Amino acid sequence: MVSGKAIVMDGKRLAEEIKETVAAGVRELGNFGIEVGLALLLVGDNPASKQYFLATKKAARKVGVTIYEYVLPEHASMGEILNIVNSVNRDEQISGVLPLMPFPARLDTRRVVNAISPGKDVDGLGAISIGRLQADEPTFFIPCTPFGVIRLLDHYGINIRGKNAVVVGKSLAVGKPLANMLLAREATVTVCHRQTGDLAFFTRAADIICSAAGVKDLIGGPMIKEGAAVVDIGINVLADGGIVGDVDFGSVRGRAGYLTPVPGGVGPVTIAMLLENTLKSAKRSASP
Repeated sequence: MVSGKAIVMDGKRLAEEIKETVAAGVRELGNFGIEVGLALLLVGDNPASKQYFLATKKAARKVGVTIYEYVLPEHASMGEILNIVNSVNRDEQISGVLPLMPFPARLDTRRVVNAISPGKDVDGLGAISIGRLQADEPTFFIPCTPFGVIRLLDHYGINIRGKNAVVVGKSLAVGKPLANMLLAREATVTVCHRQTGDLAFFTRAADIICSAAGVKDLIGGPMIKEGAAVVDIGINVLADGGIVGDVDFGSVRGRAGYLTPVPGGVGPVTIAMLLENTLKSAKRSASP
């Protein structure tokens, strides 16, 4: 790690590199008459979900992936949602399905995710995908956000092996799979969450901090080790529509060695990984 003013990890640049490769793959399949399609399932009016929906749609169209939009109102029933998922599972033109989280609280999110065919679970969050990742077995797809974090660390030459890593947040979408991926790269991993008594005790000893708690200004400069790599995965939508992460960027930048911005850090790479997974699904379907 380096000390002093942090190197800002530009997720947009890495995402563009990944998307260029995806676009080339989409064009190659197109030469054989094979379409790469991605279904986006949005339920309700959650601001973060809607922003991710729009950003994903824009990025997908830019690389030539066809988007199938399924937008349902807040009061949509489980039956309606599962019927859409089952229909998409059978549609050979659609290579992957992305449910935009969070869904309305009354809905059983895991039931929806697990209804997606493992071969189309391009966000890698179904029980089969997560279970195989946990067991260090080959899986169809690795969850996009954690994989995006690893790709960013690798892109900036940040060594993971033997380092102390703290993951803040234990969600199935980010925290748990990211902890497993860091463990697989032989980091010593601590997972912190809302019941952790003294968060700063753990973060001050960490070489790598990855925060996905969704709490504005949760991580401040005094809480980090000089020269640490700090990856901000949090998404907090402000009253004016702006987005900030979990990290107080100004105070952390003076101590960290590497730091991701929000927006422009992990988010663009997550979308790029989703498109890469969708292309991978299309290629698998096209193989004899």
